[in-house]
Amino acid sequence: MEVKIEESWKRRLAEEFEQSYFHELTEFVKLEYASKQVFPSGKLIFHAFEQSPFDDTKVVILGQDPYHGIGQAHGLCFSVPERIDQPPSLQNIFKEIQQDLGIPIPSSGNLDRWARQGVLLLNATLTVQANRAGSHQNHGWEKFTDRVIGILAAEREHLVFLLWGSFAQKKGEFIDRNKHLVLTSPHPSPLSSYRGFFGNKHFSKTNEYLKMHDIEPIEW
Repeated sequence: MEVKIEESWKRRLAEEFEQSYFHELTEFVKLEYASKQVFPSGKLIFHAFEQSPFDDTKVVILGQDPYHGIGQAHGLCFSVPERIDQPPSLQNIFKEIQQDLGIPIPSSGNLDRWARQGVLLLNATLTVQANRAGSHQNHGWEKFTDRVIGILAAEREHLVFLLWGSFAQKKGEFIDRNKHLVLTSPHPSPLSSYRGFFGNKHFSKTNEYLKMHDIEPIEW
């Protein structure tokens, strides 16, 4: 079936788009958009892939669900568009970057600038109903994003995977630690950030690993 997604990803995911589960997922998502308020807007469902093509991807950050508040979700995990208040988890991410690298906390929570440098900001589920967290889980998105991670892990080398919280860690448990750097810690949510997210130094460790393999580091 025809899916509007960045070309390098389209080539590698072509077989996935023909799977029966993906057809069922597509029908579910179409019906949800036609009958309910769903985020992000349809044109931004695959925004993370548009911003970080397959061969340009250096770092993968895994989220769970898109934000379900009005105006927040735009297809990148943890990110919000310009002029939208930063959610608590994103605030904590910026605080850790400040502690780790001395970079001032930015006024904008838009992480497109990371994505354009090769940070794939991937949610496990790519759509959500307004004000209903988790409403599009268990309809096939998780299987699709597992495949995305699997293709990256198998075909690329020296990627950095940042897995924050038990959900992301379980989703990435199959990644070959001999080929890639996998960094884990508690989630940046205010409920867990003080149990080890703060002080994890994932951002400096990511850049040290990239430089060690002659890959341009990320300007966090």
